[in-house]
Amino acid sequence: MSFVTCGSVVKLLNVKHNVRLHSHDVRYGSGSGQQSVTGVTAVEDSNSYWSVRGTGDDACHRGNPVQCGQNIRLTHVNTGRNLHSHYFTSPLSSNQEVSAFGENGEGDHLDEWTVLCAGSVWQREESVRFRHTSTDALLSVTGEQYGRPIHGQREVHGMMISGSHSYWRTMEGIFMKPSETGSRDFSSPLHTEF
Repeated sequence: MSFVTCGSVVKLLNVKHNVRLHSHDVRYGSGSGQQSVTGVTAVEDSNSYWSVRGTGDDACHRGNPVQCGQNIRLTHVNTGRNLHSHYFTSPLSSNQEVSAFGENGEGDHLDEWTVLCAGSVWQREESVRFRHTSTDALLSVTGEQYGRPIHGQREVHGMMISGSHSYWRTMEGIFMKPSETGSRDFSSPLHTEF
């Protein structure tokens, strides 16, 4: 299976900076005070898994390919908070803050991101961008590093300018297979590990 599907759990690698999108139950000391989102070089960290989900207006049925231009939510698996952005200033670069928000996958309209890719569906090997649906900022990393308590982790933020800092590729994860019959019976395990 060469494409990303709804319900998959993935790690996302920033192609330029070679860091995975990461979060943990550490809050920003400024800005929104919400759960921080960073980039980490560690491959095996379980705090870098995100679930690909639909939004209130854009259904994402488990196993269906994610379309280019589709709005999605990325829910942090270990804390249940959604990738989120808003007009708070990011702590290191003074770009737009990116945080994790909500409880048990429920948040608000500021948790929605549009998948920007080249074809009709999000390919697993493709470098894609994520545009924040409400503010148009692109999910980006530019290399600023945090000190304590998250020493060495990179700042993840939103930027209005498109560039090499805003491209992401799926890495490790569990990818849900589409139903071969077209029905929505998901009682049997239909996933592949990557």
